[in-house]
Amino acid sequence: MQRTICLYCGSRNGRDPLYADAAAAFGAEVAARGWRLVYGGGNVGLMGVAARAALDAGGQVVGIIPRGLLEREQGLTDVSELIVTETLRERKGMMFERSDAFVALPGGFGTLEEVVETLTLRQLRYHTKPIYFLNTGGYFSPLLDFFGHAVAAGFIHPDHLGLYAVAAEVPELMALLDRQG
Repeated sequence: MQRTICLYCGSRNGRDPLYADAAAAFGAEVAARGWRLVYGGGNVGLMGVAARAALDAGGQVVGIIPRGLLEREQGLTDVSELIVTETLRERKGMMFERSDAFVALPGGFGTLEEVVETLTLRQLRYHTKPIYFLNTGGYFSPLLDFFGHAVAAGFIHPDHLGLYAVAAEVPELMALLDRQG
């Protein structure tokens, strides 16, 4: 059975070229392992970089994008499968259902919302699928520090910090994914 990895990441590249380099390396590595990539369907930002890298490496890429964003985000239409939904909620649900693991690369509000919801669902035992942060250039360090702060303040149980894993670079992330699968 082919493994499917869900990617949450930015619709922008960010200021540091390191982010796009990591997104491209991640997409290529997913394809090299024969895994399928599921992502938000955009042709822009880190989403587009990762998806195109996976496609260029011969991988299967499933883009799931709401109709309203298809034109505004310049959706990537030459993916292996393009699914157009009516709402963001429908997109997130389909991405979740089709995936065996979740990876967050740098991004903004949407990325944070998606990965935190996925963490919450795992915390509440709605799933046991693995969740990973690719902490490229320390991008997620402030968020991870906040999780520790929330533990210290009594809002997150210390055990729940084990609901996710963090990798600093793509090779480390891929090793984590390899062990999981």
